[in-house]
Amino acid sequence: MSIEGEAAEIRPPSLLDAVIPVVVLIILIATSVALFGIDATEGPLQVALLTSAATAALVARKNGHEYIHISEAVVGGISSAMGAIFILLAVGALIGTWNMSGTTPTVVYYGIKLLDPEFFYVAAAAICAAVGLVTGSSWTTAGTLGVAFVGMAPVLEVSPEITAGAVISGSYFGDKMTPLSETTILVPQLVGGLTVYEHIRALLWTTGPAIAIALVIFLVLGLQEDVTATSDQKDAATAAIDSVYNISFINLLPLVLLIVCAFRKYPPFMSVFAAALLAGVMGAFTQPDLVQDFADDPDLGAFLASIKAIYAAMGTGFVLETGIEPLDQLFSRGGMSSMLTTIWLVLGALAFASVMEHAGFLGRLFEGVMRLARSTGALIATVAATSIGLNVIACDQYVAIVMPARTFRLEFQKRQIAPQVLSRTVEDTGTVTSALVPWNTCGAYMTGTLGVSTFDYFPYAFFNLLNPVISVLYGLTGFQVKKIPPEEGTPEPFVGVEPSTEGAMQ
Repeated sequence: MSIEGEAAEIRPPSLLDAVIPVVVLIILIATSVALFGIDATEGPLQVALLTSAATAALVARKNGHEYIHISEAVVGGISSAMGAIFILLAVGALIGTWNMSGTTPTVVYYGIKLLDPEFFYVAAAAICAAVGLVTGSSWTTAGTLGVAFVGMAPVLEVSPEITAGAVISGSYFGDKMTPLSETTILVPQLVGGLTVYEHIRALLWTTGPAIAIALVIFLVLGLQEDVTATSDQKDAATAAIDSVYNISFINLLPLVLLIVCAFRKYPPFMSVFAAALLAGVMGAFTQPDLVQDFADDPDLGAFLASIKAIYAAMGTGFVLETGIEPLDQLFSRGGMSSMLTTIWLVLGALAFASVMEHAGFLGRLFEGVMRLARSTGALIATVAATSIGLNVIACDQYVAIVMPARTFRLEFQKRQIAPQVLSRTVEDTGTVTSALVPWNTCGAYMTGTLGVSTFDYFPYAFFNLLNPVISVLYGLTGFQVKKIPPEEGTPEPFVGVEPSTEGAMQ
């Protein structure tokens, strides 16, 4: 049967067709969380997503779609995320070698010495915001400094969950406010008639108040912490690290390399992998005894033992065995294998999203919400709800920003609303809320990298929670909702910008 012949037999989906897979997804996810709690990401959520994808495929088949084409759509959808999957593997390798080489322990060492527990949360958010501005990547920031900050939390006797929220808040603010970020570049192109810097200026009106309020909350939470860690305990913790690792600023070279690569816009996978490999090689010289012990093969010479240790740290993660339990737990992490559960979650999410998009279910859902947007405020709220909803249903940040930007741009033009209002709303809601959904690629990454469940850090990711609220409030009140004359309202022709396969590294 020809493709043309098959297309003629395909029936457009009804609203019920589009809703059925979503309802099944909601029921299965709710059941998974109810039965397994935060452990739902270890397998039950993946089962729920794949079952929902199968349900969507059955409904699509009812409407005339051939299974072969549904399968091709799933393969294509997963293929588009291969860049993100490779980045996940590289980050796992990086965590392993940075623990072995002393890079992460050095950051933790100086962090414990310099940061007071009372100001720890606000400092974590502010530092991650600054690094996010430099690197243009929330993923890079969370995977490096974020891991170190979460590691410091138990030593300073502060909350790892709040710390993770602070890391994510700062990382996403920095990511959004720099022209180095891929989403910050992509969204103005999707909307049309807008430069990156006009987009950033528009974002500042919503992200600025959101991060300011978030920093105040983190400061208050820190000041209210019942911290029992004394200076003697902090000295004991740093002394313990110093007794195991050779602490030196040289250990920070992999971090410097990563920032330089990010600033020069080298491919994210290559940047992270290079920083991981450099740390592994450095470890053979900066931590020779530790590397030899980790290799655990006295028959090998120093050279071959170092190679074995690098392979192991990058592949299955570094394991520290000093007998000091807190230290061993803190720095025994990483490896590509540690990211496999997260990758499994990403594959399940993309399988579901691919079937939903291929069968036209997402477009059918769009039609329903568009009819509800009568006023300007309602239109902006609809864009926000659509972006957030796509983060939940489509499970990928790029679907959550590309589809609303494409779908609503002509409606904004028709109502003579400035394009930066649409671009700002899409970023304020589609980009920043992606980390709050456990089965979204960004939420899965943050959980896998920071070692804190999405359900646990969700209440403390204040920037990510406040930013969408402020954006919708602006729309409902008309504040900073600019209008344009009709002759200026025609956006530039859409040139087919698609999500980058490397773009998942925000």
